[in-house]
Amino acid sequence: MKIAFNNVDFSSRSGPNAFGQKLARELMYRGHELTLNSPDVALSFILGHVPGVRNILRLDGIYFNSEQKWEEMNSPIQKSYELADAVVVQSEFNRELTSRYFGERDNVHVIHNGTCLDLIDEVPAKELGKPRDSVWMCASSWRPHKRLDENIRYFQEHASETSILIVAGANAETWAPDLSDDRIILSGDLSWPDMIGFMKSAGHFLHLALLDHCPNVVIDARAAGCRIICSSAGGTKEIAGKDSVIVRDIEWDYRPFDLYKPRRLDFSQSTDGEKTCDIDIKSVCNRYVDVFQGDKS
Repeated sequence: MKIAFNNVDFSSRSGPNAFGQKLARELMYRGHELTLNSPDVALSFILGHVPGVRNILRLDGIYFNSEQKWEEMNSPIQKSYELADAVVVQSEFNRELTSRYFGERDNVHVIHNGTCLDLIDEVPAKELGKPRDSVWMCASSWRPHKRLDENIRYFQEHASETSILIVAGANAETWAPDLSDDRIILSGDLSWPDMIGFMKSAGHFLHLALLDHCPNVVIDARAAGCRIICSSAGGTKEIAGKDSVIVRDIEWDYRPFDLYKPRRLDFSQSTDGEKTCDIDIKSVCNRYVDVFQGDKS
């Protein structure tokens, strides 16, 4: 099959583009051709439409922050949603969110993200001189709703005095008001292999973000063997695994609100994870190919 990837930057390490790289790699491994020249199908990330071919739209969440021009920002995405032959959303949360804002339509498929288990197997764990259970980690391109401050507070309330917390990603200093705890290590922005190496040394991965969709860092951390601690609000709990810890968060009514002012969490209101999904990119790729070929299941 000849497949066009539209609105994807394979040189970027952002969430959608990083997943696009993994999916493209698996498709090419199976003998599919990635081309913009007379494709059989076009896969557009977030928005876009390629005339004259079967169009699949992969949504990465939509805008609902009341402090942004969310209607204007959603407009081109909604147009792509309406024009697409089929739509892929990353979680059941995303399916509900999208239908509430853009309306119901047919051919919407929930396909959670996946990762390259074979490549993760090849990455050695970082030598940190500590047992895995005493190494904690979190990672993001940090913004207010990613709740770095709450990740740190959870670590400080639940980890031993000899534990460390590795904070990966840009802008950590901006969104963590207090980094005076010498157990906190800022690693900065990491390459994917370095990120995996740290994840394979960590026993716990914190992701208390408010209303995240299907974060690739959580997929990778779970594949690397970390126990996930995440928020109940959004799609992250769908991928966290049955050994995860789910911290109770807001019961959202899907109306726009100030996303960048997340509430403080009550860590005592936590439950064990109940949901899991296949995170192998090979299985995920199978489902994308089914959608490419018109499977409506």
